Amino acid sequence: MYTPDPDRYADMPYRRTGRSGLKLPALSLGLWHNFGPDRPAETQRAILRRAFDLGVTHFDLANNYGPPPGAAESALGDALKADFTHHRDELIVSTKAGYLMWPGPYGEWGSRKYLLSSLDQSLGRLGLDYVDIFYSHRPDPETPLEETMGALHSAVQQGKALYVGVSNFSAEQTREAARILAELGTPLLIHQPRYSMLDRRPEDEGLLDTLDELRVGSIAYSPLEQGLLTGRYLDGIPEDSRAASDSPFLSADTVTEELVGRLRTLNEIAASRGQSLAQLALAWVLRGGRVTSALIGASSPRQLEDSVAAIGNLEFGEDELARIDAVVKQ
Repeated sequence: MYTPDPDRYADMPYRRTGRSGLKLPALSLGLWHNFGPDRPAETQRAILRRAFDLGVTHFDLANNYGPPPGAAESALGDALKADFTHHRDELIVSTKAGYLMWPGPYGEWGSRKYLLSSLDQSLGRLGLDYVDIFYSHRPDPETPLEETMGALHSAVQQGKALYVGVSNFSAEQTREAARILAELGTPLLIHQPRYSMLDRRPEDEGLLDTLDELRVGSIAYSPLEQGLLTGRYLDGIPEDSRAASDSPFLSADTVTEELVGRLRTLNEIAASRGQSLAQLALAWVLRGGRVTSALIGASSPRQLEDSVAAIGNLEFGEDELARIDAVVKQ
């Protein structure tokens, strides 16, 4: 029987999410990859247990995570039942709906029918009565935003979600979503954008400024830029890497000699801080407290431990930030 580490809350920083009463760990565990039937269930459970032991109290999912879609929620549901039955109130479990889940016109996007049906299915796979955060995973260009946000509000009113969020929304869409939700009486808790040293669109397009103004939290996904910032590509493309596969998220064409040179320079900056490249990348996203939490993935407990070690040095000098900018923006 799993017994959590009694000192699990000693080191992890917890940050208030916007103006809410909810705090999230600086690092949250995302189950986008590595939680499908192609991975040993015991390894998945070991990752989740180690995460909790290290103070990672937030497990982030979506209905389509796996593969196949739904598999990650089922895997977490099994782990919750086996290891975390007595610790549910110490955990934040989030899920999303927006991408394709079943055939026909009601299986994706942002209609009320799809979102609430998907949430019911997610709760069934998770074995839970409610999730802590329910997201609209992407904006729907055809469904009125009032309907999508109304569905999130209904999830809270029905007791199936405690908080709501959005992901992949522009600054303008986020502002309008927050307005609609405020009128309904369900505040927008959090936005989940893609954000890393190599992908600064949330800064460049004004999203982070909008979230600051609205006092909405943020949680960055892909802070390691699909593995580019893990150090795996410092000598080119490994045969067993994502870029060497047929992954739609990272192609071999992306890993140019010029990029590898920039990654090596960033790795030198990391070494000067006593960090790995991955730890530097996570610390950079979390710098200054502007981002509430960063999502990390893990294929093993050891990889998880390496990422969590980033919390040991989250401070940057102006010269360090300038050096990083000079490398990334050249």
